[in-house]
Amino acid sequence: MQNQRNVILAVVLTGLLLLGWEGAMRWFYPEAAVAPKQAATAPAEPGKPTREGGLLNPADIALEKKDLRAELAAGNRVPIDAPGLKGSINLKGALVDDVTLSRHTETVEKGSAPVRLFSPAGTPAQHYAQMGWVGEGIAAPDANTVWTADGAKLTPQTPVTLRWSNTTGQTFSIRYAIDADYMVTATQTVANAGATPVVVKPFALISRTDKTASLDTWQLHSGPIAALDGSVTFDNNYATVTEAPGQALPLKGATNWIGFTDIYWLSALIPDAGSKAESALRSTAPGLFRADLIFPNVSVAPGKQQSQNVRLFAGAKENTVLEKYEAAGVTNFSLSIDWGWFRWFEKPIFWLLDSLFKLVKNFGVAIILLTLVVRGVMFPIAQRQFASMAAMRALQPKMKALQERYKDDKQTQQQKIMELYKTEKVNPLAGCLPIFLQIPVFFALYKVLTLAIEMRHQPFVLWIKDLSAPDPAHILNLFGLLPFDPPGFLAIGVLAILLGITMWAQFKLQPAAMDPAQQQIFAFMPWIMMFVMAPFAAGLLLYWITSNVLTIAQQKYLYSKHPQLKAQTDKDQQDIDRVATREKKATTGQKPKAR
Repeated sequence: MQNQRNVILAVVLTGLLLLGWEGAMRWFYPEAAVAPKQAATAPAEPGKPTREGGLLNPADIALEKKDLRAELAAGNRVPIDAPGLKGSINLKGALVDDVTLSRHTETVEKGSAPVRLFSPAGTPAQHYAQMGWVGEGIAAPDANTVWTADGAKLTPQTPVTLRWSNTTGQTFSIRYAIDADYMVTATQTVANAGATPVVVKPFALISRTDKTASLDTWQLHSGPIAALDGSVTFDNNYATVTEAPGQALPLKGATNWIGFTDIYWLSALIPDAGSKAESALRSTAPGLFRADLIFPNVSVAPGKQQSQNVRLFAGAKENTVLEKYEAAGVTNFSLSIDWGWFRWFEKPIFWLLDSLFKLVKNFGVAIILLTLVVRGVMFPIAQRQFASMAAMRALQPKMKALQERYKDDKQTQQQKIMELYKTEKVNPLAGCLPIFLQIPVFFALYKVLTLAIEMRHQPFVLWIKDLSAPDPAHILNLFGLLPFDPPGFLAIGVLAILLGITMWAQFKLQPAAMDPAQQQIFAFMPWIMMFVMAPFAAGLLLYWITSNVLTIAQQKYLYSKHPQLKAQTDKDQQDIDRVATREKKATTGQKPKAR
């Protein structure tokens, strides 16, 4: 009866897990929104942010296309043409407000447009940077100022300088230079041709909407970000900044850099070291946010000029690029990737995986090779695990004798069993070590697949076009032939089924549990995991399937090296089957046949 209750409880818990899993996965690992075939006639409710970020409301998407086309067609812009960035600088306001990322596309489809990071002010996806000054008693340029440019195009070989002069003899200029990746350097200069000294306060800012923000969870940060006193802080998000509308949220400490991050993208302002710049965050309007970098007042004497530099990063969070900038003096810039507390383990896994990818040119093959490396490193531990299992099996008769002798005194029974372990020098937990060692590898790979831009849109074979996304081939809609999308907990793909099969085969090689309830749990555990893991990244399932296959091969090999363990396992299974048959006949009222 107790065993039956355990089985029923396990089934109930499994049902609750399956029913609740879809909601949980939509929260922690949402799928990208799919735009309807026809534009909505009324504004739709905004959807939940995705890992990619971007506009979700069909009305906003349509308006963005219209507004962007009109803004860019108006002219009065300096084109940006660099290997990493394309776009333009708006001469009205000297705004860097048109930026696309040449190395990254919006979707995996052939001919997909490049990812757009910056959009002009007033568009639904507005996101831009501005450098300027606040003047004390003099006219300074603002967002409506129309500047003149001394160059036709901003490229890594041809910087461009914008200039504007007021009526009192001051000339303001911003020299823009760009590198081959994602860094723009702005040199702000004030030249005073007037008769008296002037005081100005330089500033730089990034303004953006949260409509395009990516998913923000307890393990993947999206929102305001800064490095203060050498430490990267993820403490603020859009909600905390909104709590003080119209008011600045000052950040304490020397500012190394400040801006906004999505899971894959980053826009950040970087002052020169020792510039004593202060930083703040603010909500300027519902859904609009700003990161400010404010420099100390500068006094410019007659006939003199004062200059300072500020860098703007606008691009993808490619680890090697971030580390390059970090080596050039941008403090902890690579930690803008939210590796979390376990980066000491995740970054080596990422390095190994990325190195294997560069070697074989296929990320799926790289994951398989990574699994081989991990299993190879842990093989000596697995050998010790089997030796421990053999020792535990040899102790079974003695343990059963102790359990029978002290069946009415559980405390003494446990004490005697522990003494037996100590006398025979057997560690009952040794067999769990390989499992515990795989947990950090599994978690590290999960983090890498969900936050590293290098893994985004990487194909494997056949239908697997993006290993950082769930398997798109669902069995229940015949791999897309039927016109419906199964709910999350029923969206079972080929990889999920292979995971269930390999886990089942792996469990079949394990020594059988003596408790019938445990046997029942182990019997359907592989199929539970098939449902649970189906919404995860295809690359993660590929890792687990490969690990299961290698574990099966490893177990067969070790069983061949420990035939006594295999024989004992088979005998135990026969004993269990015999007991189960006897209990079944007793339950149905059948009498066992005479022997």
